Amino acid sequence: MPRLLVIVGPTAVGKTATSIEVAQQLNGAVISADSMQVYRGMDIGTGKVRPEETRGVKHYLIDILDPGDVFSVAQYVELADAAIQKVVAQGQQPIIVGGTGLYIRALVDGFLFADPGPDYLYRAQMEKTAAEQGVEAVHQLLAQVDPESAQRIHSNDLKRVIRALEVYHTTGEKLSAKIAQTKKLPPRYAASFYGLTAPRQFLYQRIDQRIEQMLEDGLVREVMGLLSQGLMTYLTSNQAIGYKEIVEYLSGKATYAAAVDKLKQANRNYAKRQLSWFRRDSRIKWFDITAYSSVQELGSAIVQDFGGYKSQRREDILQ
Repeated sequence: MPRLLVIVGPTAVGKTATSIEVAQQLNGAVISADSMQVYRGMDIGTGKVRPEETRGVKHYLIDILDPGDVFSVAQYVELADAAIQKVVAQGQQPIIVGGTGLYIRALVDGFLFADPGPDYLYRAQMEKTAAEQGVEAVHQLLAQVDPESAQRIHSNDLKRVIRALEVYHTTGEKLSAKIAQTKKLPPRYAASFYGLTAPRQFLYQRIDQRIEQMLEDGLVREVMGLLSQGLMTYLTSNQAIGYKEIVEYLSGKATYAAAVDKLKQANRNYAKRQLSWFRRDSRIKWFDITAYSSVQELGSAIVQDFGGYKSQRREDILQ
């Protein structure tokens, strides 16, 4: 069973830079766990690592699909498994990095059930219901079919409420029952989890700065290029965080300033959801990035906790 080093945390907290530092110290390779960075051409809006920023560290599961292609959790696990085996065979340390908690949980802990994939039409119907009748109305629909999930998921967390309803709609089974079954499975990998965090206002400032940098780097131009490929529906879906706000500006539905403000707020909300997800996992050891003077110091602290070894052989990684 390969031993994984997993780095998680909210958007803009510095996972990419930290993972590259850790990879350099451990002779590692990065396997992305980001549901948006798998798509080609969506570079700026997803905060994708630039070639010159990798410092020679190999990255996997980035730029493997065209925008709009359906990509399921099951597909991610299959591709991540293959990447892990390749990294181990090369005598390197697999480092899983990203903010998509569902991908990471499925990879490490497994799924007992097949991922049904998204039903965008059903999601749109539920979003319309929420807009017309309020989020409580959608939450009440969940309480009728899956009271356990309704009790666990707050009514304001509309995305997760709709996802739980979607699972029941597409499979006829409760999400809560599927989760209970999955928890009984043995872990698929031995993993050490490290979470990056920061005080809320500090994180929000980083998010705002990151958005400003994205705009300076050409985010609007990137969205225009994607729209020219006929990706309007995809870019305005809830999946494409950070793109639909620019689409609203380009289509004349919002001013540039309003779109930027909405874009920043959307990323703050996403960071909240990510932190809520990861904080439920007691295995994660948290590192406040503001407690370290540099990325190098933070990376060294993670490496030291992990074991501090440099692996050159496959058997060094296997437990």
